[in-house]
Amino acid sequence: MKPIISLTSTTVVIADDDIDTDQIIPARFLTTTSRDGLAQGLFANWRYLADGSPNPDFVLNQPAADGAQIIVAGNNVGCGSSREHAPWALLAEGFRAVLSSRIADIFRANSLKNGLLAIEVDESTHATLLSAPGARVTIDLAQCTISMDGSAAVNFEIEGFARHCLMEGVDQLGFILGQDETISRFEAQRT
Repeated sequence: MKPIISLTSTTVVIADDDIDTDQIIPARFLTTTSRDGLAQGLFANWRYLADGSPNPDFVLNQPAADGAQIIVAGNNVGCGSSREHAPWALLAEGFRAVLSSRIADIFRANSLKNGLLAIEVDESTHATLLSAPGARVTIDLAQCTISMDGSAAVNFEIEGFARHCLMEGVDQLGFILGQDETISRFEAQRT
C-alpha cells in the first residue's frame, strides 16, 4: 500500500444518500478475486449508458473529475453488502479517500484495511464539502484534520491501528510481518 501522511486533492461530489456497495461496483464485476480491471466496474450502472458508452451526465465522466483522489458522498455511503471489491474499485480508479457524514461499518473497515481513507465528518463539514464540488481539500492524517481551500481545519476521528497502518503503508499482514524480530524473540524465550 502507498502510505498516506497528508493528501491534497480536488473533490468529486456524489451527493446521493445510501450509496450501497452494489452501486459502487455491481455484482456482475465480482467474478474475480483480483483487483485488476475493477476500475471499469466502478459505478458502472451510473457511469455508462445502456449501449455501454459513457454517460456524459455522470460526474466521473466529466473533466473536473480527472485526477481527483477524494470522493465526497452523501450520507450512509457503503451500505449493503460486505464486498471488498468496492474499496478496491475506488482505489483502482485513483481515489484515496471517501468522506461522508456516515459510512457503513463494514465498508469503512474494508476501506481502511486496503489503503482507502474512509472518514466520517460532522454534518456541518459534510454540508460544506457537498456544496463545493471540485474544492481543494487537504486531509492531514498525522494531525487528523481536514481543511478545504485554506479554511480552518476540522478534526476527524480514525481508529488508531488503521491510522498507523495507513501512515506506514502496510496492511495488517504487513504490520505482522514487520514484527517478525519481536515475535521470534518472544518465541525463543518460550522454548
